[in-house]
Amino acid sequence: MNRIDRISAILIQLQTRRIVKASDIAARFDISLRTVYRDVRSLEEAGVPIIGEAGVGYSLVDGYRLPPIMFTKEEATAFLTAEKFVEKMTDASTTAQHRSAMDKIRAILKTTEKDLLESMDGSIEVLKSQTQRRVNNNNHIQTILNGIAAKKVLCIDYTAGYTQTKTNRHIEPIGIFYLDSYWHLIAYCRMRNDYRDFRLDRIHEIQETELTFKGNHPTLKSYIAQTASEHHLETIVIKVNSSITNFINEQRFYHGFVSEKRTINNIEMTFLTMSVEGFVRWFMMFGDHAEIVSPQMVRDKVVEVAEGIMKRNASELSV
Repeated sequence: MNRIDRISAILIQLQTRRIVKASDIAARFDISLRTVYRDVRSLEEAGVPIIGEAGVGYSLVDGYRLPPIMFTKEEATAFLTAEKFVEKMTDASTTAQHRSAMDKIRAILKTTEKDLLESMDGSIEVLKSQTQRRVNNNNHIQTILNGIAAKKVLCIDYTAGYTQTKTNRHIEPIGIFYLDSYWHLIAYCRMRNDYRDFRLDRIHEIQETELTFKGNHPTLKSYIAQTASEHHLETIVIKVNSSITNFINEQRFYHGFVSEKRTINNIEMTFLTMSVEGFVRWFMMFGDHAEIVSPQMVRDKVVEVAEGIMKRNASELSV
């Protein structure tokens, strides 16, 4: 990116947040802090009213806005690609809001950019694989996001996965994320007095209450990082005969499935699991058509369990 384009992009970045740190600008454009200071000085000399405070960051004077009047071809197609993902991976309320935002973006595009999006519309598609589950997110995403933004306590009717127990809870929402076909909500549960992971398809009803919360909750990113560090996850790689994969496609997601690599006759699958014991006993169900690639500790555990089964059944037959 040449300097003129970079300075223009920095001006746009300054309009995206109330305060932008120099380190964030440097990281985004892969430049030094000295270059950031020089580029910001160039904007100031051009008449852009920038407020800079040491140790805080840069901000624009209230009321100053310079709307972007053109997008690159790559930026325009990126918008279209994102629209396809939103339609397939979120819920109806989020799709409607995103479509409204896209209409506003299209309204300011040049004619050539509008024509580009129209011609590319049929060339981009997001398809759900056969192994990806069809999940009903119950149209809750926008209510949750509104609750996060306004720090509103939400009231939910929730069914727990294992016990199938239905409860009514008041929660303080922190953030949402998408994983293995499901949207999840991380929130502080006032009933449990602790943080919990709620799957959106198990939330039957949700309402925003008049209550607000002021607690300093961790960010979603820091919560996920802390949770991962607290729970040791064992990486397990197995090789499965292609003939039986249809029988374990659904079950593998419950045992920490991460990725797969296909060969002619086999599929190598990688898992991250907190319970080696539970994984081994699940593996035994189809172990005659599979093998443990790594680690050795899991191979030894499979042998130990198999020998225990043989020993137990041999002793019962001899009685």
